[in-house]
Amino acid sequence: MLDIFKGAGVLIYPLALCSLIAVYILCERLYALRKDAVLPDDLVEAIIEGRVAQGGRHSVIARIIEFAQRHKDDPEAVKAFARLEVNRMERGIPYLDVIYAAAPLIGLTGTVTGLLQVFSQISPETGLPDPVAFTKGVALALSATVIGLTIAIPSLVGAGFLQRRVENYAAKLDLLLERLLTQVGKS
Repeated sequence: MLDIFKGAGVLIYPLALCSLIAVYILCERLYALRKDAVLPDDLVEAIIEGRVAQGGRHSVIARIIEFAQRHKDDPEAVKAFARLEVNRMERGIPYLDVIYAAAPLIGLTGTVTGLLQVFSQISPETGLPDPVAFTKGVALALSATVIGLTIAIPSLVGAGFLQRRVENYAAKLDLLLERLLTQVGKS
């Protein structure tokens, strides 16, 4: 296993950085996009039933309710604020797109440089490489690509999952916002 990391050479450092950033973003966004942090049930039910919304003060919908109550006469400003909250929920997800595109390319770069080293060790007298060293060198060179793909695949899946979660929340927020604006307009 350690040979795989050694085979990636110096490119293991940017690959490790990509991996750490991806893990951080995935964990942080999964925590930030949990239901209670975005649409707590008590606030959603209060909006649907037309009651005074209380609780969940640090949630996305609570911030929108608070803004709507301060700007009762400007529904466009409330809608713009809600769009900003959706944008805030998407924070970090575009970086996962960069990671799942860059990690395999960094790995491929490691593979190409590793293969160049392997082929440069061909004997000038015979024109043939040492079969054992050649096979081992090619295997190590391919390890960088394996590491890059190992980073890219979870980043791709995670970005898709998180983006879909944000889209679902945005659709629910849009419906709740319309209900909220009619309630605020009446008061």
